Amino acid sequence: MRTAGETTDWALRPGRATDVESVAELRAEVMRDDLVRLGRYDEHRVRQRLRDGFSPAHTSVVEVDGAFAGSVTLRPYEDGEGLWLEHFYLAPGAQGRGLGTAVLRELLDRADADGVPVRLVVLRGSAARRLYEREGFTTESEDPVDVLMVREARTAEPRAVEPRTTGPRAVRGPRPPAAGR
Repeated sequence: MRTAGETTDWALRPGRATDVESVAELRAEVMRDDLVRLGRYDEHRVRQRLRDGFSPAHTSVVEVDGAFAGSVTLRPYEDGEGLWLEHFYLAPGAQGRGLGTAVLRELLDRADADGVPVRLVVLRGSAARRLYEREGFTTESEDPVDVLMVREARTAEPRAVEPRTTGPRAVRGPRPPAAGR
């Protein structure tokens, strides 16, 4: 287990095919306001789009204190020269405590170790965009609905380590903020 912020013990576990409905429901819940604002919310489509693209092999489930709290997918680009970050959702009760930043940083550390860029799409106007920008993502392109962002691999200097709990010892780093898509 790792610690985000001051009090959240979290872990990533491999996704399973049986996680699809939990993730689809979470997606519908956390994306609803942004999709409504953009005139794109459809009760069925928001869930079906997740179901159609769900890949347990590339998905991790975020657990807080052993319970489902979110998901994130990190899959290779079709050309194999980088990674796509998708379906990054945290339950509303898990937001605002540094969990999103902690999870994102762990995934970015993996990409950095492999020396590959990471791309993602965030909805225009989403609060999650601030998280991605803080972590070094820049806008590659945008349209009226989506913003395509990229973060090149970092290899020069390591950043501060997030608080982690390994047995009785903890390493303390800066307190991180929250995340979205």
